[in-house]
Amino acid sequence: MNYSLSNIDCRVGLNQLSDNSIDFIVTDPPYFLDGMDDKWNDTKLKSKLKQGVIGGLPVGMKFDRKQGEKLQHFLEPICDEFFRVLKPGGFCVVFSLGRLYHRTAMALDLAGFEIRDMLGWKYEGQAKAFSQNHFIEKNKTMSEQEKQTLIKELDGLKTPQLKPQIEPMTLAQKPKEGTFIENWKKYQLGLINTKESLDGMFPGTIMEVSKKVRQNETIEKIDHMTVKPVMLISHLIKLFTKEGQTVLDPFTGSGSHGVAAIVSKRNFIGFEIEKKYYEIALKRLQETT
Repeated sequence: MNYSLSNIDCRVGLNQLSDNSIDFIVTDPPYFLDGMDDKWNDTKLKSKLKQGVIGGLPVGMKFDRKQGEKLQHFLEPICDEFFRVLKPGGFCVVFSLGRLYHRTAMALDLAGFEIRDMLGWKYEGQAKAFSQNHFIEKNKTMSEQEKQTLIKELDGLKTPQLKPQIEPMTLAQKPKEGTFIENWKKYQLGLINTKESLDGMFPGTIMEVSKKVRQNETIEKIDHMTVKPVMLISHLIKLFTKEGQTVLDPFTGSGSHGVAAIVSKRNFIGFEIEKKYYEIALKRLQETT
């Protein structure tokens, strides 16, 4: 199968694609969390993550509702381009965070997509909640006795973060032309392949896949902070496309989506603005083909 990977901003790359030229979009955009924005700088971000602290505050306390507003503002023109390049009846799957899912869905909705469902990647995450002991111990207005009493009182109480075990995805569809049959006859899109299954059962909205990327290739071995398992992306690709069709990922990152497309016998188009990740993704695609 063919692939095209460009080291450019997706907003430039999308503009170069023709109308109704893409069969499926699956992507994991930046979430606008402490450096994860349209000017992705993971070196700066990783430096803030030392010992679980960002900007002097534990990660669990770095909450800013404007992150969602910035994310939606960033995604709206991109989703307009998604709508333009996707063929009628084609599906678009966009990863997000639980608390920002609505912003992603709204950007797609405003672009004209039909929001078909919320999908979920189920995995075993790590607890990220923090206790308040550190702040209590640094408090200079309380006596040692007051500190110990408060620490005992707050035993087991942490910042409001349950252990993450699901990453949501918005499932959006470009409106079809005519009936399902009419759209299928013209574009070979709009219906899902219910024979594709992760567990032998009818495909569901919750997809339990380990963080193992591929055989002998784990997420930890790839220098990227949000790597997705090839098995998961391949499952999505097979659900919503046929062999020989074209998959687009405008935020290619480490290249898992491109690898999944190739091993699933689909063509792939990707854009990655960060040179380091572009080179990682290109190497993985070359090794796959």
